[in-house]
Amino acid sequence: MRILGIDPGTVRMGYGVIEGEGDDARAVDFGVLTAPASTEPPARLAILFDALTKVVARHRPDVVAVEEPFVAANVRSAMLVGEARALALLAAARAHIPVRQYSPAEVKQSVTGHGASPKEQVQTMVRLILRLDADPKPDAADALAVALCHARMVRLEQALERGR
Repeated sequence: MRILGIDPGTVRMGYGVIEGEGDDARAVDFGVLTAPASTEPPARLAILFDALTKVVARHRPDVVAVEEPFVAANVRSAMLVGEARALALLAAARAHIPVRQYSPAEVKQSVTGHGASPKEQVQTMVRLILRLDADPKPDAADALAVALCHARMVRLEQALERGR
C-alpha cells in the first residue's frame, strides 16, 4: 500500500509518501511544499495546490492521510490550516483517491506512544521507524508521521477483522 501523508499549512505543507503497512513501511519520498508568505492567500493556496497535485500524480498513492487541524485559542490559525487541509482533500478527490483523517494526538500516539509528544520526538521516531539517515524537517516529519499512523491503523483494522 502506498500512502501519502499530508501536514497542511498555508505557507509550508509537509508531505510524505511511504509504502508498506505497519512497521514494515519504507519512505519513498518526503519534503515540504512552500509558497511565499508575502503572496496573497488565494495565490499561496493555488501554488500549494498545484505542487500537491504534482506529488499526487507522481506517486499515485492508494490513500491520502491528512492531519486534522488542532483547534486551540487561535481560531484564525485553525481556519487557515483548514483551508490548506481542503487543498489536500480536493487533490485527493480529483485523483479519485480515498482520504483518511487523523487528529494530531492520534498521529503522535501512533508514532511515539504519547499523544502530546514534542515535534523533536516525532522527528526522531519517524527517522528510527523508517530507518532514515537523518531527522526529516519538522513539516515533512509530521507528514510522514501521518502516513505511518494510517499504515498502523490499517494493520490494526486487519488484525481486528481477522479476530472476528
